[in-house]
Amino acid sequence: MASAPQFRSFQLALIQLGQVGSDKAKNIEHAREMIMKAASGNEGRYPKPDLIVLPECFNSPYGVSFFPDYAEEIGYIPGQHYDISSSKSQSVRMLSKAAKETSTWLIGGTIPERDTEDDSKLYNTMTVYTPEGDLVAMHRKLHLFDINIPGKITFEESKTLTGGKSLNSFDTDFARIGLGICYDVRFPEMAMIAARKGAHVMIYPGAFNLTTGPMHWELLQRARAVDNQIYVAMCSPARDLSAGYHAWGHSMVVDPLGRVMVEAEEEEDIVFCQIEPKTLEEARAGIPVTKQRRFDVYPDVSAA
Repeated sequence: MASAPQFRSFQLALIQLGQVGSDKAKNIEHAREMIMKAASGNEGRYPKPDLIVLPECFNSPYGVSFFPDYAEEIGYIPGQHYDISSSKSQSVRMLSKAAKETSTWLIGGTIPERDTEDDSKLYNTMTVYTPEGDLVAMHRKLHLFDINIPGKITFEESKTLTGGKSLNSFDTDFARIGLGICYDVRFPEMAMIAARKGAHVMIYPGAFNLTTGPMHWELLQRARAVDNQIYVAMCSPARDLSAGYHAWGHSMVVDPLGRVMVEAEEEEDIVFCQIEPKTLEEARAGIPVTKQRRFDVYPDVSAA
């Protein structure tokens, strides 16, 4: 991998999207409206963001029974030019246009993706766009959300989804950004490898629920940030108690010292945060764990 770009300050916006219902076209249009609002700095209240993030599953209700009907073919191949104009994905076309119209980097949350060669395979997929509207990165959720907490929640994404097979990041002119989706944050190796390969920030669109959210949403982000001395952000859907799945909300950004910088409540919102290299540099200088690892005793997971 090429050297990471020089880390410089940038403005980040997380869209905690609400009003996601059964009408996919309305979901996509509302996401577009919120991207425009974020790009305006919430109508001038904040500086224009350099990077905007949507939450997990923004075009579909969250649930294994919905994914097949809302899935779209994307057909992106890393390293190859992607022709947006011929894309079969309604969501991808909107996201590309929105990134171009706002001249911002855009992490397009996630959508259910249908494999172009095997239509029985579905993925939970994130796409990334340049300020020119080019699709330049994609991440398929690696770790599927299969849990069973008796009396509280049972959920099996593996009933309909297939896990991804690659670790992914992308470079902007201000930072290297590592990518994960929701349950991926529970697996520290992903953030560790990304950080060892130069990522300054890890971003996870995610939809924790009212059981796992209060237990681990903040804890996991702070752990990944402190472990690797990087920024970590998670972007949740807004909570809708009329839906079948109740998202925790509380989209947040954590700094390299594990401090929560900004946090939404549970309703639809946009949170803004200025990301500063100085905090990362001071964390690594003051507590230099990045230079003190003992790879003579234990393996470097990023070397695999």
